[in-house]
Amino acid sequence: MPSAPRRRGITLGAFALTGALALTACGSSGSDSDGGSRTDAATTHTVKTAMGDVSVPVAPERVVVLDTGELDSALTLGVQPVGATHSATEDGFPAYLPAEKTKKLTEVGEIANPNMETVASLKPDLILTSKVRDGDRYEQLSAIAPTVMTESTGTAWKENFQVHAEALGKQAEAKKIVAAYDAHVAEVTEAIGGKEKAAATDVNFVRFVEGADIRIYGKQNYIGSILADLGMGRPAITDKAKDGFSYDVSPEKIDLADADVVFTSTYGDPDKAGTTKTMKSGLWKGLTASKNGKVFKVDDRLWIAGIGYTAAGQILDEFETKLAG
Repeated sequence: MPSAPRRRGITLGAFALTGALALTACGSSGSDSDGGSRTDAATTHTVKTAMGDVSVPVAPERVVVLDTGELDSALTLGVQPVGATHSATEDGFPAYLPAEKTKKLTEVGEIANPNMETVASLKPDLILTSKVRDGDRYEQLSAIAPTVMTESTGTAWKENFQVHAEALGKQAEAKKIVAAYDAHVAEVTEAIGGKEKAAATDVNFVRFVEGADIRIYGKQNYIGSILADLGMGRPAITDKAKDGFSYDVSPEKIDLADADVVFTSTYGDPDKAGTTKTMKSGLWKGLTASKNGKVFKVDDRLWIAGIGYTAAGQILDEFETKLAG
């Protein structure tokens, strides 16, 4: 079996074109009605988006991304963005992404609250985001540069990746990345005991959120889709998740998170999110996973907020490390 570092290399950078990306802005500053194209028709192609058809450069050179999924997609496809948003609770960019890539990024505000002046100052020729994050800013963004929006984020990450690849002119690279991911899933499934064992092992993901109830994640989200790809069992509580996303509970009902294996993460301060207190409680210690040493704390910015193929590759590696054998 390939080592974890080599597999990660499959999904990030292996398909990047040789040479550095040019960082000069498009020569024209005009916009058209279908998304703000700044180039001649001969150098553009049309992408179907959540906001309609948008003309984008065939080979965009100054890309701004406004969410973590779009950032993951761009870097996975070998494209170096010039700007990106960051999480509202943390400065900087996710640590799971290569520092040599993220240090080249200009911060353009928080996710769902980008600074329009900063975005415009970067003279982008393409903006990637989603309607759920920035739909109400579409006209402003498309006046700056062609703006490609997917409908949502999370569970639709694979479909979104294909839209990002088309917008970036990286469909061939995308096909290889998807194939590598599928092969990685098969390897990890085998390493943790095969399909039957996976299906017989119930897994829950519990996220502690500062300022909100505890979330027991359902099946219609990013991490739920990866668990489904692995064929893991999911407890019955996940079927009660609102819109398939999460079933929210107070610390007094954390016993509802019972499962063979429990992964946990925290968004915000662990004390303010209730992580520390809850995990010291008798109810938590009574969970099957807790009694059997199968509770695993993981990085929230990777497992929940990564939302892309590079994040997924690292999650699979970590999943294998924790459950194999």
